[in-house]
Amino acid sequence: MDTLAEYYGKTLKFDKFFAYCPGCGHGIVTRLVAETIEALELRERAIAVVGIGCGGFSHHYMDIDAIEAMHGRSPAVAVGYKTGMPDNIVFTYQGDGDMSAIGLAELLHAANRGAPITCIMVNNSLFGMTGGQMSPTSVVGQVTATTAKGRDTHLHGYPLLVPELMRAMEGVAYLARETVVDVKSINKTAKSIRKAFECQIKGLGFSFVEVIVPCPTGLKMNVQDAYAWCSKDSLGYFKPQVFTNKLEQTS
Repeated sequence: MDTLAEYYGKTLKFDKFFAYCPGCGHGIVTRLVAETIEALELRERAIAVVGIGCGGFSHHYMDIDAIEAMHGRSPAVAVGYKTGMPDNIVFTYQGDGDMSAIGLAELLHAANRGAPITCIMVNNSLFGMTGGQMSPTSVVGQVTATTAKGRDTHLHGYPLLVPELMRAMEGVAYLARETVVDVKSINKTAKSIRKAFECQIKGLGFSFVEVIVPCPTGLKMNVQDAYAWCSKDSLGYFKPQVFTNKLEQTS
């Protein structure tokens, strides 16, 4: 324990029962967020606003203050908190079901206003906690608990490209889509998460990072097959890229 604490610092906690399933991408993303907070020395003024779902466990593993918001309302709660405590660094941590379904309006209006918060969306292409139902980001043909024959665009529409909805908004300072399917991708994700927090620190506006991850339990696959599916099917539609980076204009 002491060796881990010395290596990772004070933000990441190791004394809690781990709630994520084996192979879940949330564990990687949570660690990257914690490492960013530690590296930027934000622990004393960081506040997490978590959504409903598997992402709601994330703050259990970080020694920071946190608020659990109603389903989908994390961006609205984060904006309210940031307005009252502008010196704190406020971020939301949500899954694709929480953020892109019931919470899409809160997200888009926060982005359009240029609210000085950071939002992390962990996209595993389904509702993981409640049984693997189709979410707005389930890919075409994907079999879920509610699409036994696969997602059909004629019945269910197309998978929602969330960052693309915000790339024309002037208030958005940093906007990216990343993934954790391999080590190279994880390193890129770490850089994007750090840049998203740096945008808030510098007061540049709203920042957002979508992270494409596998959900072996929801996909009903072993870990290896889930990562292979994510690499081929999810990333075949959700292309990792940086859409907006106003940090480049200030450097």
